[in-house]
Amino acid sequence: MFTSYFSSVFSSASAGARLSLLQVSAAGILWGTAGVVVQVVAGHTGLGALAIGFYRLAVAAIVLLVITFPARRRIRAAFRAAPAAVIAAGVALATYQGLYFVAVRLSGVSIATVVSLGIAPVLLSAWEAWRARQRPGTATLAASAAAIGGLVLIGGATADSGATATAGLGLLAAIGSGIVYAASTAISRHTTQGMEPLTLTTLSCAIGAISILPIAAVEGLAFTPQAIPVALLVYAGAVTTAVAYALFYTGLRRISGSVAVVVTLLEPLTAALLAVLLIDEPLGPATIVGGLLLLGAVATLYLDAGDDTGTAPVVTGPAGTPDLSGGTPATAPAQG
Repeated sequence: MFTSYFSSVFSSASAGARLSLLQVSAAGILWGTAGVVVQVVAGHTGLGALAIGFYRLAVAAIVLLVITFPARRRIRAAFRAAPAAVIAAGVALATYQGLYFVAVRLSGVSIATVVSLGIAPVLLSAWEAWRARQRPGTATLAASAAAIGGLVLIGGATADSGATATAGLGLLAAIGSGIVYAASTAISRHTTQGMEPLTLTTLSCAIGAISILPIAAVEGLAFTPQAIPVALLVYAGAVTTAVAYALFYTGLRRISGSVAVVVTLLEPLTAALLAVLLIDEPLGPATIVGGLLLLGAVATLYLDAGDDTGTAPVVTGPAGTPDLSGGTPATAPAQG
């Protein structure tokens, strides 16, 4: 028994699955820092949520365009092959990011991230199970239940019983961002088959920046350059978008969509903890218990990596979550 267990733990397949989980976890943690960046940048510059969203997408697009410059002809060909699908992905990315950043400004980092990121995995996991006509494994179901419970506790703890109308609008924005996040991922799958993930991400970020620019310009893009906000805007684009996507794509080589969406719930946990440590958002017992449930969910998936993560790769949606709508992956090889 013990021999077979340790053989499983140290087998190449298990090691690869666990490495993939580490990569996806790192992506989720990086995404979780974006909400605090919004609050800090807004406090230093007076920029609105949509303006910050534009700068993040613009920086990400520039970084990705530099990285993919040797493949620029392939990128142009990919756009010409499916212009409507690529534009839809970019607009969806801008819409999700815009609504999320609005929610962060109106309701706070924790509630915005928990609500928007909590809705999407539930909807996408249900869609994946329905399309595949297959019941998820026991460990995945247990991890999902623990993760949802953790999200409910964190969300309830961050919701103020005396919430203002502004906070209510922020909550609606968070719900809207989660719905757009899930819906755009589910419906875009079949129209983007055959496109390399990095190509789609580069085009999506560029189109997303262009599509949000007019609204952001009305809100106001001008600010007095200062070291901290400029550095944070570069970080938001280069690290929380470009690097995080690269990690996520690579990690999807050996894990299923159901596992990936649970692991990326490290994003709201990271956001809640950073909000407490850096911008003094409250942390109560319910938030602590919810965070422990989320960590327990991720730990369950790590322990089960040798048995439950070696399923077909999935394609990521425009905002960082996997595309769980079923069907053929967007690239012939595994994601990466």
